[in-house]
Amino acid sequence: MKIAEVSRRYDVPADTLRYYERAGLLRHVPRNESGIRDYDEAACRTVEFIKCMRGAGVSIETLGEYMELYDQGAETVPARKALLERQRDAIRGRLAELQAALDRLDYKIEHYEDIVLPCETSMLGAEGDAEAAQ
Repeated sequence: MKIAEVSRRYDVPADTLRYYERAGLLRHVPRNESGIRDYDEAACRTVEFIKCMRGAGVSIETLGEYMELYDQGAETVPARKALLERQRDAIRGRLAELQAALDRLDYKIEHYEDIVLPCETSMLGAEGDAEAAQ
C-alpha cells in the first residue's frame, strides 16, 4: 500500500508518516524496487499502534524509546510497561495543573465583581474603566 493510501486509511498526513520514520517510530516500512514505500500489513498495524499511543498522550520521545525496546524483544516488556507508567504519571501531573488553573478561573469568575473588577480598576485607572463601559 502506498503512503497516500495509508494516509487516507488512518487519517494521518503523509508528512507525519515520513516524520514517524525519521523519528524511529516506523522502523520497518518496506520499499519496492524503485525505493517507494510499500506499506505491508505489519507496517499498517504499526501505524495504527502509533496513532493509538499518540491518542493516549504518549509523547514522540517516549514512543521512540518504546519502539526501540519493542524491537529488542519480549525481555523488555517490564521496561515498556514502566515507560507507559511514567507517561501516565506525567499526564496526571498535567491534569492536576490544569485542574488547579480551572479552579482559580472558576473562583475569579464567581467573584468577578469583588476581586477581578477592583483589580482591573486599579490597573487601568479611571480612564480604563470609562473606556470599558463604552
